[in-house]
Amino acid sequence: MLAALVCQFLKNTDHTLSSSRSPLPYTSVACVCVCVCVSSECVLQCVPLQSPIGELQLSGCEKGVHSITITTDTPKHSAVSCADSDVQVELQKCVSWLQSYFSSAQSVTSLPSPAIHNPMLETDTFSACVLRTLQDQVPAGQTVSYKKLAKMAGNERAVRAVGGAMRRNPVPLLIPCHRVLCSSGAIGGFMGGKGADIKLWLLQHEGWKP
Repeated sequence: MLAALVCQFLKNTDHTLSSSRSPLPYTSVACVCVCVCVSSECVLQCVPLQSPIGELQLSGCEKGVHSITITTDTPKHSAVSCADSDVQVELQKCVSWLQSYFSSAQSVTSLPSPAIHNPMLETDTFSACVLRTLQDQVPAGQTVSYKKLAKMAGNERAVRAVGGAMRRNPVPLLIPCHRVLCSSGAIGGFMGGKGADIKLWLLQHEGWKP
């Protein structure tokens, strides 16, 4: 995919937001990007969030979320916080979904999933099929092996391809690649091998027990 990104930082202001648990710091960095996405041009907004697993970087447009990046070397907080102003509607829906998820993972089972607008998921490739299957059929509190997910997506021999799809997942948490485990029961990799502790935290947050 060829993408042209032109970012203009509009503001960089420190805020302190209050939550039901404790005040949480938030650095507002509004980033407007022009991105060639499939056959349409998207104007992206980038929003940083504080969360229990570190800072999350969300990017999206008026059609949905393009990506979520988990930053491992940032402070962790007890809840998700984000400024309400200047956030696009679909990104704000994603922020609300994440706030519910980190408060209670089971609460999101009754919520509509935030819209996702990423070129990878708008194709008919096996990777896209794997990611959509995972999102639709493996809810919070459940796990699936790479082998079983390959079978669910229509090709039980494509276990390695499932692993590749997990590594390229553009929207972790919304598409829960952390719920995919090894057939042996080992939790397997996450975030290119850097996020095993985050994967374990997410699984335990959802009620998983080895």
